[in-house]
Amino acid sequence: MAKLRHVAIQVPDLERAAAFYVNALEMERVAEAESPIGNAVMLTDGTMNLTLLNFPDGKGGQVNGPDWAGIHHIGFVVDNEEETAKKIEAEGGKFFLKLPDNYPGVDAESKYKDPFGVVFDVSEHIWTITKKN
Repeated sequence: MAKLRHVAIQVPDLERAAAFYVNALEMERVAEAESPIGNAVMLTDGTMNLTLLNFPDGKGGQVNGPDWAGIHHIGFVVDNEEETAKKIEAEGGKFFLKLPDNYPGVDAESKYKDPFGVVFDVSEHIWTITKKN
């Protein structure tokens, strides 16, 4: 069974958004990343990873412009990515792209679109929920 463990939100101001979730909802800041595809701050409640995304200068997967805020994608941890990919495609989902594992601070995963175009990640590894050194 797939387990929802990751929600990514695009925000226009990473630090303001991070401060909100840390101070208002007691999330823990566990990692940061600057990469060619965009910048991120990773937060956790100990089970779920909440990644805040920002795409300066139109980098990467920006949705609806630089001032837009909202859910960008979600992510599922699975036991077997290859087996899950077959099920996704059998149900009308489509492979979208694979993030490279050599971007600093980026958790590599495969991205898919459901039959309605909603982007989601599938990974055999869990997203960051402990502090990275």
